[in-house]
Amino acid sequence: MIESSENKQVIYPVQPDPTLNNAEKSNLKQRPFIVDKDEYPFESHWYERDGVSMHYVDEGDGVPIVLTHGNPDWSFLNRNIIKEMSKKARVIAYDLPGFGFSDTPHNFGFTPKEHSEWVESLIFEHLKLDKFILVVQDWGGPTGLNIATNHPDSILGLVISNTWAWKPEGSLRDFSIMMSTPDMQQKIIDLNFFAGALMPSNINTVSGSNKAITDAYALAFPTPESRRGTAVFPEQIVGAEEWVQNIEERLTTLADKPAHIIFGMKDKAVATKDNIDRWCRHFPNADVLLLQDAGHFTQEDSPESFCFMLSKILKIL
Repeated sequence: MIESSENKQVIYPVQPDPTLNNAEKSNLKQRPFIVDKDEYPFESHWYERDGVSMHYVDEGDGVPIVLTHGNPDWSFLNRNIIKEMSKKARVIAYDLPGFGFSDTPHNFGFTPKEHSEWVESLIFEHLKLDKFILVVQDWGGPTGLNIATNHPDSILGLVISNTWAWKPEGSLRDFSIMMSTPDMQQKIIDLNFFAGALMPSNINTVSGSNKAITDAYALAFPTPESRRGTAVFPEQIVGAEEWVQNIEERLTTLADKPAHIIFGMKDKAVATKDNIDRWCRHFPNADVLLLQDAGHFTQEDSPESFCFMLSKILKIL
């Protein structure tokens, strides 16, 4: 890490991974930074769209499971779910544009609507999935459920964790307003506040003290320019509230799907009683796991909970 005292910017001197690990061996696309191969042992797949490469993992065979992610992470967050569930199903985990190993499209605004359009194109135009189970968390909720409510007949089941699909209220709204101030936006951009500081302090202590894990999150955003997406997302909690609210109005199209709910209760912004109760009203037959020792990043803190819920859905399909 290089810290410039003059400009107060944190920059990581990353290099593309010289070891190619692509599923398509003729593809010479390099990962933009090196990640620990024990933590993340998967081959890379690439979706080329409009001259931009979107990265994803595609492991195992059987019923497709699509794992979403939000801010400021990437498919690495889902690695332990992939490792376990790929023994039972086909598991797909993507990196949003500008996140993880994915390229950033030219003139990309990083809005949830734009992200959702990319994921929708990946699922239906590239992967050509007919039916799949969807797992959503953080911004994966609005971006993923927008797709699910556009294509309800394609959804075999849902696992919902620490997310929302309506206009933000209370602490979530307060968080968005605070992170949208010029000072905080500059801190996110210049100091990599979200991925470099907030992320390791909001995951379990074992992961948060493991340099291979914290580097995987921080190095995805090596320069101030690369962090624009991590700054836009918190502002969009309020900025895109009308777009998100429209998703809740369509959740009835998913009411008959097997759905389970997992919430890390250390998350003070999203894991509120009102928020969880609202999800339960939409999916009254859902099993609910309230994890007292987990925070916002539940895939990092309790991947076994996701494997348990996903296995329950697979058993009834």
